[in-house]
Amino acid sequence: MKKILLRYFPFLYKARIQQLIWKRRLALLRSPTPYARDRRSEPYGFVCKRHKSILRRVLAHSNPILQENKIKNLAIALPHIDGIVIRPGETFSFWQLVGKPTKAKGYIDGLMLSNGEVRTGTGGGLCQLANMLFWLALHTPLVIKERHHHSFDIFPDDRRVVPFGTGTSIFYNYVDLQFYNRTNVSFQFHLWLTDEFLEGTISCSEELNAFYKVEERNHRYYQNQNKWYRGNEIWRLEINRHDNTLVQEALIMTNHAEVRYEKFNEAESG
Repeated sequence: MKKILLRYFPFLYKARIQQLIWKRRLALLRSPTPYARDRRSEPYGFVCKRHKSILRRVLAHSNPILQENKIKNLAIALPHIDGIVIRPGETFSFWQLVGKPTKAKGYIDGLMLSNGEVRTGTGGGLCQLANMLFWLALHTPLVIKERHHHSFDIFPDDRRVVPFGTGTSIFYNYVDLQFYNRTNVSFQFHLWLTDEFLEGTISCSEELNAFYKVEERNHRYYQNQNKWYRGNEIWRLEINRHDNTLVQEALIMTNHAEVRYEKFNEAESG
């Protein structure tokens, strides 16, 4: 009922967004959480993970100009995160660093997901940056403090190289991405753009005794009430660096999302 009301009365939707934004702002004012804000230009010497994601994907019924706009938005946001250091006891917050994406800051319209639908909006495309940060952080002992998954699988796996469900949803400022550093070493993000990719690394100030792998389990398509869904589990494996033995494994998330595209591998549904 709430979604129906918001759809037919847009002013209620906007009012609800403003309410949630101010609720998060008030919570931050009262929070004693130390957030990561310092940065250094030189990367730490011990790289935990490198990754790159393609900037231009084949998206049906999508204006390619919006992908070019996304790249411009990424270029504006990157300097706010590149080089950031997450010291012991600190929390990384996407929106605390990037701030509100506005036209005054140079952000332009790009693709974004909102209320379960694809639409355009100022700063659209920043979710690709959040996806990159989340994937890098999964390969470290950083604790995932806040992460939101899309309830819909909007796009097929065009050149996807990471498991389904390892993306994240962001929306200023109450849908955030946060990591907590519970270790005694510091971690650092480095990010940059090339002609084809968004690239990044996460490194640490000291060599860890373990390295981390991300594993997808129980991936499947399934049907419920004439709708198709996709689900899986994402596990993080901690592996001893010296003898490659498994130290421990942890279920990070269980994903379930409605499939919103027509073409997918039906052979996997069985």
